[in-house]
Amino acid sequence: MLLIFAYVLAGVYLLAINLYAFLLVRSQKRTSREDSARGGRRKIILAGALGGSAAAYAALLALRFKTDDMLLMLLLPVLAVVNVGITFFLLRGIALLPF
Repeated sequence: MLLIFAYVLAGVYLLAINLYAFLLVRSQKRTSREDSARGGRRKIILAGALGGSAAAYAALLALRFKTDDMLLMLLLPVLAVVNVGITFFLLRGIALLPF
């Protein structure tokens, strides 16, 4: 029962952080149109490092926002691979724990 709870909790967390990352990119695009302000790269990278890199990268491509920023275009796919690996090994490790 505890194992199922851990899987559900991990799934809800990943869904929430990916939704946050997507909405963050969308809101930054809207504010950059209005204010023509630069920046916000740190928040996108932080959201990606916390597990939302796939959604942040997809949002950058889908919304055509900051596609000329090479740091984001290279770092977010790398973070996505790292996030998938960490998630796989953590969930696999939870399954191997004796309860």
